[in-house]
Amino acid sequence: MDMQVAKKKLGLKERYAVMTRGLDWTPSYQKMEDIYPYMQYEGIKIHDWDKWEDPFRLTMDAYWKYQAEKERKLYAIIDAFNQNNGHLNVTDARYVNTVKLFISGISPLEYVAHRGFAHAGRAFPGPGPRVACLMQSLDEIRHAQTQVHSISNYNKYYNGMHDFHHMHDRVWFLSVPKSFFDDAITAGPFEFMVSIGFSFEYVLTNLLFVPFVSGAAYNGDMGTMTFGFSAQSDEARHMTLGLEVIKFILEQDPANVPIVQRWIDKWTWRGYRVLTLVAMMMDYMLPKRTMSWKEAWEVYFEENGGALFKDLARYGITMPKCAEQIALEKDHLSHQAWSTFYNYAAAANFHTWMPDEDEMAWLSRKYPESFDKHYRPRYEFWREQAAKGNRFYNKTLPMLCQTCQIPMLFTEPGDPTKICYREVDYK
Repeated sequence: MDMQVAKKKLGLKERYAVMTRGLDWTPSYQKMEDIYPYMQYEGIKIHDWDKWEDPFRLTMDAYWKYQAEKERKLYAIIDAFNQNNGHLNVTDARYVNTVKLFISGISPLEYVAHRGFAHAGRAFPGPGPRVACLMQSLDEIRHAQTQVHSISNYNKYYNGMHDFHHMHDRVWFLSVPKSFFDDAITAGPFEFMVSIGFSFEYVLTNLLFVPFVSGAAYNGDMGTMTFGFSAQSDEARHMTLGLEVIKFILEQDPANVPIVQRWIDKWTWRGYRVLTLVAMMMDYMLPKRTMSWKEAWEVYFEENGGALFKDLARYGITMPKCAEQIALEKDHLSHQAWSTFYNYAAAANFHTWMPDEDEMAWLSRKYPESFDKHYRPRYEFWREQAAKGNRFYNKTLPMLCQTCQIPMLFTEPGDPTKICYREVDYK
């Protein structure tokens, strides 16, 4: 009788290799360029896909196990929030406008990101990035679903949230996030990974999720806070993937450097424009504020992002050119955005108002060089008019840039009194 020999259990690294690279094969009856047509599309040169290192080495069975545990905890809290009328525990009714902004401006982007990573995963010949894109694609659709489920309780009691997907394609200010993700998903797979995986997920995501989630916690919104925390471990993996993508591309060929630099310049700027909505939310829409937009930008971009680009300097990557202009705008961005939304409130799915004296004092402390000089007089005049029954509404819509679909509300660099316009004839 043969003695039964127990099979040696695979270690984490070996198991990951078997369930990712071990599932790959070399096609025999189709050309590689026919199967992966986008690999020559952008000029990026990849010589060895095996150089890709996924720092998490997560397999699909482990992925589902981790996510299922998070789902159980999340939906238990959502049920408790709903059953106990958690929507009544927020600090002020005005806070609900923040939720309206999130469901219409952010949640649809999660679904577009899901589609984008699924497409990118299909386009890459390497099994490592294919598996990583698969998991991030699943993460993104999970985020879209959990955000809708968490916020659905508010939809029972308040308007402005019921048709967010319809609004996403039509409302004027949503052209900013929509055009960002639509342009990214229609780019090639490498540019998509740089635009979403790096420029947005790694460089800018903290400026999106930390203010929203901490603002929700500080204002008694346990539902929004919980889905934010449930997504944080996913976001950590996404940030690591974004950095790995950049380093992998840059290490493959020196010719990739100028292409990647151009993409970083472009997508950091466009991502920053999306964050205009976050800046406005932080400074004006939260009844209890955690920090100002200016402080958040200095911490998460100037300090953390500055350290990142110093690290990437050894590859030849420099700080995005737009950083100089953003530094000039950080004292003005949120005020200009709120002024615009106060003008066009009739064409938005949330309410706007003028800050009271305590809120203006807070803004004055946070923006000592700009608020009292440029914005307080305007706000006081609008507030006086509203008290007389003449609340100002602009009965038109802002002009949109015909290249990137951003409303023309921003001012000239260094001159916050003059709207910035540029006109070019395409030849």
